[in-house]
Amino acid sequence: MKRFKCDVLVVGGGGAALRAAIAARELDPECRVILVTKGKLGTTGTTANSCSDRMAFHATLPHTEPVGEDAWKYHADDIYRLGGKVSDYDLAVILAKRSCEAFEYLDSLGVPFVKKDGKAHQFVTDGSKYARACYTGPKTAIHIEQALVRRARELNIEVVENSMVVSLLVEDGEVVGAIGVDEADEVLFFDTPAVVLGTGGGGEVFEYNVYPPGATGDGYAMALRAGASLVNMEFIQIGLSSVKTKLACSGSLMRAVPRFVNDLGEEFLIKYFPEGTSWMEIHNVVFEKGASWPVSCEHASSQIDIAVFKEIMKGRRVYLDFSANPQGFQFGQLKAENRHRYAQEVNNPISDDQRESSPLARLKEINPASIQWLKDNGIDLEKGEMIEIVPAGQHFQGGVKIREKGNTEVRGLFAAGECAGGQHGANRPGGNALLDCQVFGKIAGEEAVRYAKSALMSKKAITEEMWSGLQKEELIFKHDGANSAAKVGKSIYASELKGEIQRLMTRYVSVVRTYEGLSKAWQRLTELEQYQVKRGDLSLIEYYECLNLLLVAKAMVLACMQRRESRGPHLFFQSEDDLRPLPGSPGYEKYFVIRYKGDELVAEAHEPVRPNDSWR
Repeated sequence: MKRFKCDVLVVGGGGAALRAAIAARELDPECRVILVTKGKLGTTGTTANSCSDRMAFHATLPHTEPVGEDAWKYHADDIYRLGGKVSDYDLAVILAKRSCEAFEYLDSLGVPFVKKDGKAHQFVTDGSKYARACYTGPKTAIHIEQALVRRARELNIEVVENSMVVSLLVEDGEVVGAIGVDEADEVLFFDTPAVVLGTGGGGEVFEYNVYPPGATGDGYAMALRAGASLVNMEFIQIGLSSVKTKLACSGSLMRAVPRFVNDLGEEFLIKYFPEGTSWMEIHNVVFEKGASWPVSCEHASSQIDIAVFKEIMKGRRVYLDFSANPQGFQFGQLKAENRHRYAQEVNNPISDDQRESSPLARLKEINPASIQWLKDNGIDLEKGEMIEIVPAGQHFQGGVKIREKGNTEVRGLFAAGECAGGQHGANRPGGNALLDCQVFGKIAGEEAVRYAKSALMSKKAITEEMWSGLQKEELIFKHDGANSAAKVGKSIYASELKGEIQRLMTRYVSVVRTYEGLSKAWQRLTELEQYQVKRGDLSLIEYYECLNLLLVAKAMVLACMQRRESRGPHLFFQSEDDLRPLPGSPGYEKYFVIRYKGDELVAEAHEPVRPNDSWR
């Protein structure tokens, strides 16, 4: 067993975790900070691996429209409004007010944001009236990660790589330490009064997702077991993505208006739109899908996600074909506003005839770099190869419930970034995820230092006797069969457990959700919880990841079952045969908190923090 002692333990290796560790050390250079990451620093986590059409960092800067001291209010209102009024407005205010500071910090670290006349160039993303999206290009997140890694190394922050924190030690409602394992299967013990969770989302709960390996919702599971709550776990952004490359098929890939075909060569979209819908109406929706990529019931383009999901459930494979125009397509018949949007994105102007010729020609005109990127990653559109697509998990809108200081109900436990919940609701403005990591990463890191200073005055030392007691109480999971109190005489290998969870969640908790389907998922997950889980040939890290996925999946399903309406990416259907989800209801302008009550996972409806005149 390896033992560590620190003032602040930061768990994760992405943008939120790095920012928290940096903030803690910058606030107090004498603070003992340890950062634990599953892989090698700078290579693991979503921030280090994300790439999209034009990745955004959302910020209200001095020159951001509508300009002026109150410009942040429009930003905060967008977060709250787009979130479906099921998030905490005061957290939206913090994000908006501190977005400029967060941008300027990254800029000072050398993140190569695109600028014009010395000012960050900004564009409009989904859900926003004003242009707030700053960017470096497709690799904005990667550039942010690289800058933060450089800063962390300058500060000599201690990093424990290739390791996983698996359990938080809590006494009398406050953190006293944490347990982990490393790649050599050795147990790690961290003696600390303060922990910041920056572990990202749980994308691997789905069979198809755009997350890097290791996104198993560890922070959600640890927080629940420690006595904290999760919130808004039904809101998971899901978008059409490449099976082969995991590329989000948004932006220009949709604005080029490709054909949606199944493996029989059929253009199937029209079957899933209202009777009488013309092909040109559908083509306009496809174009607009570029600006509303994650499925959202508030956008007409959600019908495309529903169509693709239903085709796949019929056993079909679905592709984007750029080699020929979709049926009945004429560029001149696109809506005037869509043609104007297209013209703003032109990089390599071509003739009108060329533009009319094919989706590939249009993609060459507006985003030739995407064609090369796909070719470099094994899909050659110029040879007529198609992009196979599926609805893939992309971002968890909810997470560990936090308040203004990034704090949770457990004293000494903080969370930031995608691991945290309450700051976003059903949807979020594009680019606000990267912003969230930096704003609440800094807040959580600084508040963890302040808490640690006061807590250390009264914190009891972890003695060998206490350590032995912790082991006897099984606060460390057993290495082979974590749920030793299983009520049934059945067992399952962890790898098989993970596969079954993924199939259940992809089938019943993806684009189309019904109470009947969710009930089936809940029943089976509850049964699996009673099995003895065998480690098999997995590493300890992989084993604990599988156990975490089971708890994360249950929390998600339980949250989904409470919300019998549609809101954001939560599309709730009366029946799987229906083509339209149920409408949203003002009666559901609340969020659902998931927590343990004794040994039972329960859901409670809470009122979010609403706007008031003091913020206006």
